[in-house]
Amino acid sequence: MLAKVSSCAVVGLDGEVVEVEVDISQGLPFFAIVGLPDTAVQEAKERVRAAVRNSGHNFPLKRITVNLAPADLRKEGPAYDLPIAVGILMASGQVPPSGNGAVFLGELSLDGQLRHTTGVLPMVALARDRGLSTVFVPAEDAGEAALVEGVEVVPVATLGDLASHLQAVRPIAPFVAPQRAAAETPADVVDFRHIRGQEHVKRALEVAAAGGHNVLMTGPPGAGKTLLTRALPGIMPAMTSAEALEVTKIYSVAALLRPGTPMVRQRPFRAPHHTISHAGLVGGGRVPRPGEITLSHRGVLFLDELPEFPHSVLESIRQPMEDGVVTVSRAQGTVTFPANFMLVAAMNPCPCGFYGDPTKQCSCSPSTVTRYQHRISGPLLDRIDIFVDVPRVEYEKLTEDATAEPSAAVRERVEASRERQRLRFSESKLVCNAEMGPVEVRDFCQRPLEDGAKSLLRMAMNQLSLSARSFHRVLKLARTIADLGGSEVILTSHLAEALQYRQRGAG
Repeated sequence: MLAKVSSCAVVGLDGEVVEVEVDISQGLPFFAIVGLPDTAVQEAKERVRAAVRNSGHNFPLKRITVNLAPADLRKEGPAYDLPIAVGILMASGQVPPSGNGAVFLGELSLDGQLRHTTGVLPMVALARDRGLSTVFVPAEDAGEAALVEGVEVVPVATLGDLASHLQAVRPIAPFVAPQRAAAETPADVVDFRHIRGQEHVKRALEVAAAGGHNVLMTGPPGAGKTLLTRALPGIMPAMTSAEALEVTKIYSVAALLRPGTPMVRQRPFRAPHHTISHAGLVGGGRVPRPGEITLSHRGVLFLDELPEFPHSVLESIRQPMEDGVVTVSRAQGTVTFPANFMLVAAMNPCPCGFYGDPTKQCSCSPSTVTRYQHRISGPLLDRIDIFVDVPRVEYEKLTEDATAEPSAAVRERVEASRERQRLRFSESKLVCNAEMGPVEVRDFCQRPLEDGAKSLLRMAMNQLSLSARSFHRVLKLARTIADLGGSEVILTSHLAEALQYRQRGAG
């Protein structure tokens, strides 16, 4: 007696169809699972045995062989519990075959209930792409599975309910996705109006949010670098549906989706501690898993106390910053994760934090300051668009009654700027100005320069010794500033503001 049931595996962020073949033959009671199963899959034997019995069905006391094909793909996790149990019920004649268009996913408890399974979204998307029209998933994961259009999602609470459905005794109604609510700013995000002073830093963060540019803030302790960054999510533009699905797929595989929130609507904001390992930041492990830079995809990666991060860890993010992807190679294979993030970093000017402070004397020697600042390599600094100093806030600013501009007003300008960029890049895969290459810089930045801006740019190239990369970054910044001002032409004032964000003494 042979039965075949379709399931899925997750490889990186993508799915892979797995065919679960169950053969029941005469002989002494024996239960074997083959096809490169890991420990969690091997332990499915006991979970399936108990779940079948506790669901009111008979577990065959015969020789049972389960093959997970393809045999050269490593099978991980408990998501194969349900397809193995269904295959056994089909092979033993207790339920009829389900046909070739169904996929079964889910972990079983000993009493037959289905538990939450990670990676449902990419697996259901693969099933849809392979022409499989129906997916049976745990009821808890039905909302996540329903994000994939063009496939019927059947929410399953228990193995007994599924058996009754397959026997046409008590059919389970397909899941109907509720109306998706618009994304709202989280209540715990700091509002710009509550931050006193630092208007020039707020402006720099507005430009960064509008164009997706990388930022480095330098200032003494207590100046407000972390507070300003924590307010950044309040001015970030809302994600498009495509971006939200990209991020949700990542968080589904990483098991970071919050209960009751099947879709990530807010742009990610990740702030790892400086003690993070290389694998924690970039991704890795025996079986490659997404790191912090992938979890920051389409969002913000905040690195506080930047020089305190290990040199090798910082250098590992240079290539993802440029390419928008990270490739992790292991003995079992190579996986590519998306990593299109906006880097926001903060640092003190020296170990004590008061180098250059007008009111408090620095206790560091010149050589100590130089060594501290040189912990960040030149190639990494060259990939940062905006450098901004964050001085201490004066008493008058802290005690004034006037309120600053709220984040909602800033976000409106950022949204309008991003809309202009979406229209500009409608025929390409680019999302924001920071992603432009040399061709786009020539078409959208150099040609719309007014004459005065061209003269200023030529002078800056000669006096600041700008490299080719810096030249392009200045133009992309100027394009974003012009977009914020609603101008198609890059004016001299736009270029002048972009130039002031260059690193002091750098090309």
